Amino acid sequence: MIVLRVIGWLLIVAALLALGWDFFLWIHDGHFALSSAGRLWYTVWPRGFDFAEHAIAGVTSKSFWDSVNRAVLAQPMLLVAGVPGLLLVLIARRRRRRRFSR
Repeated sequence: MIVLRVIGWLLIVAALLALGWDFFLWIHDGHFALSSAGRLWYTVWPRGFDFAEHAIAGVTSKSFWDSVNRAVLAQPMLLVAGVPGLLLVLIARRRRRRRFSR
């Protein structure tokens, strides 16, 4: 459960960093827009983006990458990382034991 919680928090941090980047661009450019997950991924690690595209398209099919992954990567990073991160943290939260006094 600790692994799920750590992954969840890392995804939440990534979503908040993306939101911070969007606010920075808003102050710098004057208009606010949420950055897509694919654009941020390609900006941070272009070789990793290309590697994932070739690896996934090689295992499944090119149409899978084109349809499903591109649809997900077109969504804002705040949603792509934040929602799964929040769900993982909530699923893996600690359950406190209640002590009953006799």
